[in-house]
Amino acid sequence: MGREPEMEEEAQENGGVGSVLPMASLISPSGNEVQLSELEGKIIGLYFAANWYPKCEAFTPALTAAYHRLKEHGASFEVVFASCDENRSSFERFHRAMPWPAVPFGDIGCKKRLSERFQVEGIPRLVVLAPNGEVVQPDAVELVHRYSDRAFPFTSARVAELEADEQRKFASQTLEKIFSINGKDYVNGCQEQVRISSLVGKTVGLYFSAHQCAPCIKFTAKLAAIYSNLKGKAEDFEIIYIPMDKEEEGYLRSCSDMPWLALPYDDGASSGALARYFDVREIPTLVVVGPDGKTVTREGRNLVNLYFDMAFPFTDEQIRLLQEMEDEEAKGYPPSLRHTGHRHELNIVSDKSGGGPYICCECDEQGLGWAYQCIACGYEIHLRCGRDMEGSSAWTG
Repeated sequence: MGREPEMEEEAQENGGVGSVLPMASLISPSGNEVQLSELEGKIIGLYFAANWYPKCEAFTPALTAAYHRLKEHGASFEVVFASCDENRSSFERFHRAMPWPAVPFGDIGCKKRLSERFQVEGIPRLVVLAPNGEVVQPDAVELVHRYSDRAFPFTSARVAELEADEQRKFASQTLEKIFSINGKDYVNGCQEQVRISSLVGKTVGLYFSAHQCAPCIKFTAKLAAIYSNLKGKAEDFEIIYIPMDKEEEGYLRSCSDMPWLALPYDDGASSGALARYFDVREIPTLVVVGPDGKTVTREGRNLVNLYFDMAFPFTDEQIRLLQEMEDEEAKGYPPSLRHTGHRHELNIVSDKSGGGPYICCECDEQGLGWAYQCIACGYEIHLRCGRDMEGSSAWTG
């Protein structure tokens, strides 16, 4: 139910939650009214999201987990859902998965004013407000992803404290400290438990993945081949599966498809903590830890896709060497190419002349920098795919 204009002006003059939400009540997930007075004196998170957007569906569980922990600790905090859904049924379905109240779907005027006031141009968005209605954090989505409930009360001082603490942890990071998070000093091998201490001094990949995740299935096969190659070369390399599976059955099936070690399953508690520690936003993700226990890269997946087993040991020095090799190799390719896979002429580009990250239109694998590109329509292929393509005029004459 909305307020009369006179009441809105009075609420804005008095400050507080009523200055931001000019209405008498909100609506609970079950459809009951929630009086606005119940939010007075609390820190409020205005959550702009929509059922149809995957990033919102992914972020909502993270926000829900943080919300429940804050409630358990008695924090003076509330979330208000401001829906960007296109119809009422979508709004109601999405809202039922949330434990907090929402702006009524029919109050289009209020949602429009909120979007304009806080300049909401993308979702998900979490605007955090102080009890007096002032903005504490214009967008706390990143903070919830990284720190969960520890980000509360979302002030600049608290963020600085968390970032300093994070830097100290990374500076003193060791492999054993990373895995002390689950209270165990071992991971699961094929037939036996393997102590973390036995992995110290090796390059270790922490593989965040899950069963029945299509991108994970594809990358796991590639990673397994590379793992086998590196093991065959007697490299000091190991991988540990960090399960993001929701059920133990999925975890066990994932383990059966992987030739490496695995973190013991514990309903996601340890995996979730590690995902937050390394700021893992999507799966699959491959975090690489060096022989000294420090993080080498969080972009292991991209490096494997680009350079296969040549990426090992994933250091900046190794990647620079590979990029220099690519630059030198590119000098042997013609500046333009025609082939049967595309009707336009393709021109060679690099990261210094219009190239960048891309997915090859021929092999559907990742590329970076050097490519044959059609400026007219964005068609891009690896240099090697242009060379190997039958009918390529630059190569077959």
